[in-house]
Amino acid sequence: MKKGWKKTLAVLAICSLVIISCSPGKKEEECPYEDFIVVDVFDSLANFQGIQSGWFAKIVKDKFNMELNIIAPNVSGGGDTLFEIRSAAGNLGDLIICPAENGALQDMVTAGLLIDMEPMIKDRQIMRFEGAIRALNDSVSQPGIYAIPSEVSMNSPQTPMEDPDPIYGPYVRWDLYKELGYPKIDTLEDLLPVLKQMQELEPAAENGDRTYAFSFFKDWDSNLMNAVKQPCCFYGYDEYGFVLVKADSSDYQSIIEPDSLYMRVLKLYFDANQMGLVDPESSTQTYESFEKKYKEGQLLFCTWPWVAQPAYNTEARVQEGKGFMMADISDMVIYSYGCSPAGNQKVVMSIGSQAEDPERLAAFIDWLYSPEGIRSNRAQTSGGMAGPEGLCWEYGEDGPVLTDFGKKALLGEDAEVPEEWGSGTWSEGISTL
Repeated sequence: MKKGWKKTLAVLAICSLVIISCSPGKKEEECPYEDFIVVDVFDSLANFQGIQSGWFAKIVKDKFNMELNIIAPNVSGGGDTLFEIRSAAGNLGDLIICPAENGALQDMVTAGLLIDMEPMIKDRQIMRFEGAIRALNDSVSQPGIYAIPSEVSMNSPQTPMEDPDPIYGPYVRWDLYKELGYPKIDTLEDLLPVLKQMQELEPAAENGDRTYAFSFFKDWDSNLMNAVKQPCCFYGYDEYGFVLVKADSSDYQSIIEPDSLYMRVLKLYFDANQMGLVDPESSTQTYESFEKKYKEGQLLFCTWPWVAQPAYNTEARVQEGKGFMMADISDMVIYSYGCSPAGNQKVVMSIGSQAEDPERLAAFIDWLYSPEGIRSNRAQTSGGMAGPEGLCWEYGEDGPVLTDFGKKALLGEDAEVPEEWGSGTWSEGISTL
């Protein structure tokens, strides 16, 4: 596993360079903005609140002479309260990342909370996604461009968005699973005795705290309980309001039907709790606490590779043969999102009507959707994009190659960032957007 895991991530990082890199050679640009500004970012997706720091903050400062102040409802108690309070005050934020579904985008435009950014972006490279942008804004009665969809792609819908691992799946501590002899798991319910045996093999984490299979957080709960919905995706279903819909639209389930997948997962968690497999802090903890427990080795199961693997699968642990990988459940058919030419129109990015410098924010949005912006904004501790050129990678004789720093940072080691790139550690500087 350890050789394959390292090779996969290294190849992924290099491939991300080949696929979306601009022409060779790092271009030094002089910042065109003289006045420094602080940008309030109202961000419904963020799990961090406060000033963005580290290497990503340095890039934003160098390019746009501005600082990002993240305002995160997830950290401020969750729900819609903060959104409603700021909306009532007429100032949601300078830059806004929030849901647009169920008429929310039209409501924000009608309330005068967003500006029409069309004059500012009409000649920019982001308009290569014009079809998706127009499709979203056609739902607004006022003419103009008030929001940009997220997750937009120029690839076919037949192309899976996941690479290399499914975005959902039963990810387990593979070293413990191996020690048990790779027991066969026929159904979702068969996970429980396997996870119990894994807990018995490692009852305490490296920090001395008790281990659990499942841990939850409330930050992302909305129409459904997030942790309950995720295993439904193992069987090809995803949420639509209060209904689970199969990927091919062949079946619909009300979540409160007694035999629905949602109820099945609730029963699974009930039984797991009876077995001592559920973290008792689940009802009160935040996403940050949840993620930290993977870093500390306190959790043995995860529905997402992009949480467990970056947090736990450090290079040192992988060298020891430890790490999260996906186990197989015989009856699962995992939901896969195809690439979307129309983007995700449920979550959008907009400029607030009270923004101090909307032209600069339009330029920033344009950069976020550029190859360079994507590489930087989507860089993680593993499994993400390749990060900034010059820090994580550079052009060699045969094309892009990872630097020594990039090999450490993108393979899970919390490397120290050079002072000229903002100092601190790599993980501290990752974009919180």
